[in-house]
Amino acid sequence: MNAAAEAVMKELPDLVLAYGNSDEYSFVFHKDCVLFERRASKLTTTIVSTFTSYYVFLWPKYFPDKPLTPPLPSFDGRAVCYPSDFNLRDYMSWRQVDCHINNLYNTTFWTLVQQGGMGAREAEQRLSGTVSSDKNEILFKEFGINYNNEPECFKKGTVLYRDVSSTSF
Repeated sequence: MNAAAEAVMKELPDLVLAYGNSDEYSFVFHKDCVLFERRASKLTTTIVSTFTSYYVFLWPKYFPDKPLTPPLPSFDGRAVCYPSDFNLRDYMSWRQVDCHINNLYNTTFWTLVQQGGMGAREAEQRLSGTVSSDKNEILFKEFGINYNNEPECFKKGTVLYRDVSSTSF
């Protein structure tokens, strides 16, 4: 996903930032962008189709022993116009917090299933009503996993940015 997002950034020089986690990516155009006369639907479909094309194109590089078969990957998209940098910052901050919450839950859930021998329903019940500290405790005390040592990209997501002074990222 990160390589596909990087390719989108290279294809569309008006993009200044991309943030991804799980199966989602957010792309940010610079304020003065006039590409496609700033038509949200055109910008969205261009990003989504370019992202999907590169995702499929790059698949063999990352999964050489797993050829793609139908149903093939596809992605959806939507455009949101934030009225200020402050609102955009809040949105991006929320995405990062959401990434952490979801990853901690999923890490704990799948550890309970794969290493703890629980079924999916049992693991879900075990996690029902827990807070972050409870999940950290389950991981550490029961499985010896320190969540703080998990890769940052899974806990916080991935940020790609364009260095506007050199037009690279």
